[in-house]
Amino acid sequence: MPSLQLKNVSVVYNEESSFSKTALDNVDIDFPEGKIIGIIGRTGSGKSTLASLLNGLMKPSSGQILLDGKDIWEEPKNIKSVRFKVGLSFQYPEYQLFGETVREDIAFGPKNMGLSIDEVNSRVENAAKFCGIEPSVMNKSPFELSGGQKRRVAIAGIVAMEPSVLVLDEPASGLDPVGREEILGGIVKNSAEKGNTTIIISHSMEDIAKYSDYILVLNEGKVFSFGTVEETFSKAERLFSAGLDLPQITKLFIELEKRGICKENSVYTIEYAYRKLLKILEK
Repeated sequence: MPSLQLKNVSVVYNEESSFSKTALDNVDIDFPEGKIIGIIGRTGSGKSTLASLLNGLMKPSSGQILLDGKDIWEEPKNIKSVRFKVGLSFQYPEYQLFGETVREDIAFGPKNMGLSIDEVNSRVENAAKFCGIEPSVMNKSPFELSGGQKRRVAIAGIVAMEPSVLVLDEPASGLDPVGREEILGGIVKNSAEKGNTTIIISHSMEDIAKYSDYILVLNEGKVFSFGTVEETFSKAERLFSAGLDLPQITKLFIELEKRGICKENSVYTIEYAYRKLLKILEK
């Protein structure tokens, strides 16, 4: 599996003008291979800029983005091949939908990889099934679909390329609870089965806590912290100082601990909370 690293990466918008703005400042991070990394940070912290950097949509002002130990911008003419290895699903699905039909949209990436028609069709069907896209919508225009359906199609188009690194910007936005579990649960299963590195950007602390192995916190364009779910959410005051919050279930257990009802507050997911509450009720 490819190793994805950022070495002292900075991005400055309008660099030559008096209106310059630093979006990322000397970011140095090594994404663990085969793991799911959640990225959190308040609006303007640099999350979407980072996503665009990872698959070569944007070139850093300074620093290196390494894939398999090689700078992806060392040979700019080959940047297209990077986008097949590092798939990016945008925060707004409309930005990446343009096919006349859902089927054509999902097939666009695999076709551009030079795959056979049979392989393209197989990948389209598998990706559509993976993302819960009904056969009845495959020949419809993607622009006739609801926001949640558009997001499924956008993600399917990336999944169909079978990238080794999957970058998803707000993948569950606009989905109902069942849809969130279908997409995010499927991503976890896909990562486990194929050993993919998956990067999820989300404002939902609950989703990040439930589906991530590691969490990267960005604040004002800098790496604020990087660690496991427990390491990140156990430092509540530090998160608050970055303008972030804890999962609601974690705040509940902190309150239960204060009231002497429960001795443990390191609870970050509903599933774990359910088991803990059952034990409390059994006493």
